Amino acid sequence: MSGSVSSLGSSQISSEIATVEARLEKPITVLQNQAETDKADITAWGAIQGAVSTLSGSLSGIQDVSSINVRSASTTVPSVATATASNTALAGQYDLTNIALAKTQEIYSSLQSSAAATVGSGALTFTLKNGKTETVTVGSGSATLNGIAQAINKVAGGVQASVVGTSGGARLVLQGSATGSSQAFSVSGTGALAKFDYASGTGTAGSWTRAQSASNASFKINGVPVSTASNSVSSAVSGVAISLVGSGSTELTVGSAPGAIANVVATVATNLNAAVAAIAKQTAYVPPTSSASASASAAKSGALLGNFTASDISSQLLSAVTSAVSSGVSSNAIGLTVGSTGAVSFNGATFATAYAANPTGVTALVAQIYKNLSTVSTNALGSASTSSTSSATVNTTGDGANKGSIAAQVLSLQNNITTLNSSATAISKSNAAQLKILEAEYTATEAAQTAAETTQAYLDIFTSTSSSASTTG
Repeated sequence: MSGSVSSLGSSQISSEIATVEARLEKPITVLQNQAETDKADITAWGAIQGAVSTLSGSLSGIQDVSSINVRSASTTVPSVATATASNTALAGQYDLTNIALAKTQEIYSSLQSSAAATVGSGALTFTLKNGKTETVTVGSGSATLNGIAQAINKVAGGVQASVVGTSGGARLVLQGSATGSSQAFSVSGTGALAKFDYASGTGTAGSWTRAQSASNASFKINGVPVSTASNSVSSAVSGVAISLVGSGSTELTVGSAPGAIANVVATVATNLNAAVAAIAKQTAYVPPTSSASASASAAKSGALLGNFTASDISSQLLSAVTSAVSSGVSSNAIGLTVGSTGAVSFNGATFATAYAANPTGVTALVAQIYKNLSTVSTNALGSASTSSTSSATVNTTGDGANKGSIAAQVLSLQNNITTLNSSATAISKSNAAQLKILEAEYTATEAAQTAAETTQAYLDIFTSTSSSASTTG
């Protein structure tokens, strides 16, 4: 009688353990896949948050519409005068006639041998018509025309100096620092400079010749005479700054210029479209194409397909514009319309027409749109969020009062990922323990099988010997 004890080989045992290990890993794979899905959702929220943050940042442009300049000023002859207008300027036309520019006083000295020739030391005192006096002392080391000019300019007061060279010598030139009749000046010299005395208002006095008298600018606005010390006039027409640049006449027109407001509204509309498009991309569903086509494709969907919070933010952003009405003016009336694709378009010409007809109503409507969009973006981003936050990272810090809906969604996903990872870790530890037990059982079984095989071998020997003896007898 003979027998045998069957056993598993090492390769069979390894295969069995691998099979069990694969079965034990399946729940972990499910958890890891769910964590990856949640991470993709967080990235999608980051893209939406970045777009909404950009929109929120651009809203500052229309936060205070009253501070945006909506007036323009132009002249028919810019070589005679130019102008700019502020918000306070009243629209209208003004005739500027008989313009004569304001001038500085200018005198020049008698001819000296050269700019570097010694003139002598002393002091020069300048007395302006407005009563202000300035004294310049010239030492012996600077007693030339160049030295005198440098000493005067160092004071940087009501008189400026230069030296003009000619073929016959050089002249010291003095010019008032400002225009206007009150800037006329006289010169009193001491020491060697006493010869430079000059009495204001005289054409020629001693060493000086008057080249130009100090005078005010003069002109008429719609026939009303105006006199001013400067060629920059800000008080003649309320809210209008006029720059006189030449003699003659010109017509000044002050009108409505809503272009600055239109530009910021257009920027908001562009950023609003970008935010809506970002949400649409993350919530989109693209059906598969026909399999009969060579370019057939499988169905695709955004990471946030079916997410109510994302869709609701988009709806609220669009509604913030389309539902805005103030003082009888609607968004459509100022050129803001929503097309069939959900994109907002802005027509600057329509806006300008509406503003010209009802500036108060349009201003109030833009303020209402700002309030609406600001509320939606703050609810989405949270009161502590800023437009500089990275589109790939959502700020989830802060208490519940200032945490926006986007951060709440992301925080929930992050917490879920933490839970999934913890579960996967726990399962992994449990699997390791089970596999260790299984390996120990296989090891014990192998040892038992080896012992059984050895016993069977001995039995076979005895059995074979007994059978041989019986046969021989």
